[in-house]
Amino acid sequence: MIRVLLVHDVCLVRSVLAEWLRREPGLVVDDTPWQGAAARVRSLCPDVCAADLDGADGQGMPPLGELCPPGIGGRPPALVVLAQASRPGLLKRAAEAGALGFVDKAGSPDRLVGAIRSVAKRERFVDASLGFGFLKAAQMPLTRRELSVLSLAAAGASIAEIAGSLHLSLGTVRNYMASITRKTGARNRIDAIRISQGEGWV
Repeated sequence: MIRVLLVHDVCLVRSVLAEWLRREPGLVVDDTPWQGAAARVRSLCPDVCAADLDGADGQGMPPLGELCPPGIGGRPPALVVLAQASRPGLLKRAAEAGALGFVDKAGSPDRLVGAIRSVAKRERFVDASLGFGFLKAAQMPLTRRELSVLSLAAAGASIAEIAGSLHLSLGTVRNYMASITRKTGARNRIDAIRISQGEGWV
């Protein structure tokens, strides 16, 4: 039997998908919103976590690391993510977090079952329809430092607060913001944040 924890913030979608998965032979399925996911992982010790990459607000990156803690009495759960090719930043960050399965949210539920069974055996599973998203992710234009600056800006930090947090001068932060705006094709700082959030970079 494969014990699965389904993590999704939309209650109706989560309930329907969990019920559908429970009909599959060999799967034992529990479900939770993101807010309770870390505690459920610790209590259930699932073999696989299947998680939606889009949180309730549709922005930012959910805490995937909380689904795969290193010391929970055995090897951590294998991770499957439900993703979209249109948000390459989230794909890249999920891969960096150790996800083994990548399922297109626009695809068939059968693909999720296939991914769960594959990653339970520690085999990689990637929907071909997400290939363009991974290609775009590899071409991400911002540096790590620019992403750090942009993430703080997206959280509402001022230029001075960003400078203090990252131990940079005000002029350096302004230069980074100008570079970010240029690389993202944005009109201004607010537009750069909007574009980057839409792509899943921050």
